[in-house]
Amino acid sequence: MNVLSIQSHVAYGHVGNASAVFPMQRLGVEVWPIHTVQFSNHTGYGSWKGRVFDGPAIEELVEGIAERGVLGRCDGVLSGYMGSADIGNAILSAVARVRSLNPDALYCCDPVIGDVGRGVFVRPGIPEFMREQAVPAADIVTPNQFELDYLSGLTSESLADVKQGIGAVHALGPKVVLVTSVETKETPSDSVDLLAGEGGRFWRIRTPKLSLSVNGAGDAVAALFFVHYARTRSASAALAEASASIYGLLKRTEEAGSREILTIAAQDEFVSPTYRFTAEEV
Repeated sequence: MNVLSIQSHVAYGHVGNASAVFPMQRLGVEVWPIHTVQFSNHTGYGSWKGRVFDGPAIEELVEGIAERGVLGRCDGVLSGYMGSADIGNAILSAVARVRSLNPDALYCCDPVIGDVGRGVFVRPGIPEFMREQAVPAADIVTPNQFELDYLSGLTSESLADVKQGIGAVHALGPKVVLVTSVETKETPSDSVDLLAGEGGRFWRIRTPKLSLSVNGAGDAVAALFFVHYARTRSASAALAEASASIYGLLKRTEEAGSREILTIAAQDEFVSPTYRFTAEEV
């Protein structure tokens, strides 16, 4: 399986491609990473060095891959943080090129927009681009609960609300929706939910809430879910596998007291998770 992963990258720590690429490789996937930004570290530290690339830079790299004659062997495209609308256009152009050569290729869009408590944290124009262009082009989207509400135009306070929101996002185009970091009035205070929707059916996995604050977990779970879905074509199966790995990864990170997720030290969680959870149809 070959995946073109187009998202941000940091030299130190694990967010964007630095969080998504290695888990996919550990699962046996050949990953072709293209970085939308190159920073020294994630911006949560308050200061960083580096730069945001532009659309033409992304297009140039995709063209270089195409010149090797291998773009038709790409089984899927994964995108995350885009940085600017012209980068978004370059990503959708790459998706179109891949699909023209391999109609079975999947596009998984992690619609990075914002989060509960932080609000929108991407540049102006990106949220609208996600809702109006990127998400409709995707086969799979992996928003958090805040992003689900933005994309759907609804507010999710209950399980029924989340399901309605997933339905609204399905109507935009994607066949599969994974919602992460879900907390509704039905969610116990010591737990957090993940919900997946496909074909009018919904599955939930509930895991213990961990006391840590790290960046990059969403990037990793999007990559894990994408690979498992591509292999099984089952949202419930992909949900079970991705949730097991991400919980084990975060549990190990919490136990170590690390500010960065232990992508390397806890790599066995990607192939042989310590904890298992059953997807419950809801």
